[in-house]
Amino acid sequence: MSMTGTRPSRAARGAVPPGPPPWAAPVLYHRLVTDRLGLLSRAAARYGDAVRLTIGPKTIYLFNHPDHAKHILADHADDYRKGIGLIQARRVLGDGVLTSHGEVWRRQRRTIQPLFQNKRLALLDSVIAEEAGRLVERLRARVGGGPVDLAGEMTALALGVLGRTLLDADLADHPLIGHAFEGVQDQAMFEMVTLSLVPLWLPLPLHLRFRRARRELHRIADRLVAERLRRPTGGDDLLSRLIAASDRAGGRRAARDRLREELITILLAGHETTASTLSWAFHLLDRHPEVRERVRAEAVSVLGDRPPTHQDLHRLTYTTMVLEEVMRLYPPVWALTRVATREDEVGGYRVPAGADVLISPYTLHRHPDYWREPDRFLPERFAPDAPVDRPRYAYIPFGAGPRFCVGSHLGMMEATFVLAMVTRELRLTGLPGRPVVPEPMLSLRVRGGLPMTVSRA
Repeated sequence: MSMTGTRPSRAARGAVPPGPPPWAAPVLYHRLVTDRLGLLSRAAARYGDAVRLTIGPKTIYLFNHPDHAKHILADHADDYRKGIGLIQARRVLGDGVLTSHGEVWRRQRRTIQPLFQNKRLALLDSVIAEEAGRLVERLRARVGGGPVDLAGEMTALALGVLGRTLLDADLADHPLIGHAFEGVQDQAMFEMVTLSLVPLWLPLPLHLRFRRARRELHRIADRLVAERLRRPTGGDDLLSRLIAASDRAGGRRAARDRLREELITILLAGHETTASTLSWAFHLLDRHPEVRERVRAEAVSVLGDRPPTHQDLHRLTYTTMVLEEVMRLYPPVWALTRVATREDEVGGYRVPAGADVLISPYTLHRHPDYWREPDRFLPERFAPDAPVDRPRYAYIPFGAGPRFCVGSHLGMMEATFVLAMVTRELRLTGLPGRPVVPEPMLSLRVRGGLPMTVSRA
C-alpha cells in the first residue's frame, strides 16, 4: 500500500462524482440521522475520494483527498462559505467568527488574532496550570467513590480556562452555559438531518429546549458585557476588544446584537473542541494502559511535583504525540462544511454553484493511503523523528487555510497541561460494559457523557 501521498486519479473535466443511486436515498437518510460517521466512512470506502450523496432535495459533495482539502480550504477558500450545520447554528451564533465570511469575518479575525500570539500565550501558563490543578483536586476528592462524568468535568475545566485567559471573567458564575450549548447543538443537528424542513415555530420539545437555551446564552452574554462596562479592567482581553470593536460599529441595536453573537461564538468555540479532545484522550489512555504509563512517567520526569510552564511544552514530547494521535482518530471538528459560491472544479469533478461540499477530517485521518493501520491508536506516528510520508493536508485537526483555528496553540497547551497533571496523580477507568460512542455534533463528543471512576496512579 502506498504511503507516499499519491494524487487521486483525476476525473475527466466536468465529471460528476460517483455515488449511491437515487433509490438509495431512504437508506442514506436513515444513516444521516443515526450514523453520520458510518455514512461518510462507508461512502469513501466504496466510491473513492470524491462522492456525490443525494438525499432528498439535498446533494452533498464529499471530498476525501488531501489535494481536495487544500483546494477547497486553502487555495480557493474565497469561493466557499460555511455550510451545513453552521448555517443552522446561525440562529444563535449569527455572524460570529465561526459562521461569518468575507469582510465581516476578516474584521473579526483581526480583532481576536493578537490575543493568540505565542508571547501572550506564554504569560497564561500559570492560569491554565491553576485551573488544571483545581480539576485534579476535584477528581482527587472522588478517589474510591462513584463514577464521575469526565466529559462534564472537561467542559467545566475548558470554560474555566476560557473565562480566565480570554475574557478575564469567572464563568463559574454561569453554570448553565454547557447545558445551553447542548441545546443549540441538538437543534443545529436536528435541522441538518431534517434538511430544515421542520418549522421552528412548531412546539416540539427540542424546539422548546432550543428557545430556552438561546435565551440563556443571550442572558449570559449580556450579563458579561454589562459587568465589564460597569467595571472596566483596562486590560487587553477578548471581551474588552469585542466591546471596543462594537463601539466603533454603527447602529446601537445592530452593534449590541453583533457583540452578543461574537461573544457566544467565542464561548462555544473556545471550550467545546478542547473538552472533546480531552474526553477522548482519557478514554484512550484507559484503553491503552501502556500509553498511560508512558504519559505518567514523562510527567513525573519533566515536572516532578510542580505545575507545568510554557517552557515545558517542548519537553512533554510523548504527551503531545498522544494528543496528536487522539485528534487523528477523533478530530474535535469532524466535518468542515462549505457551500460553493460559484461553480468550481475539484480533482476534475464539477461542483455547481450553491452546492454543499464536505471535507471530513474523521475520514481523511483514517485514509488507508496515508495512515498505516488507520484505526489503531499509535502515538508513535507523531514522534519527532518519525518519517513523515504523507501530504500536509492529510492531517487537519484544526482545519486549514485562512480559517485555520486561531486558538489551536492555546488549546494544545491546555490539553497538554491537563493530560500530564491528571495522569501524574490519578488513574481514570471507564465503566465495564458501557460502550463509548462518538456523537458527531458541531464537535465530536462522547454520546451520553463519559462516566469514569477515579483511583490513585
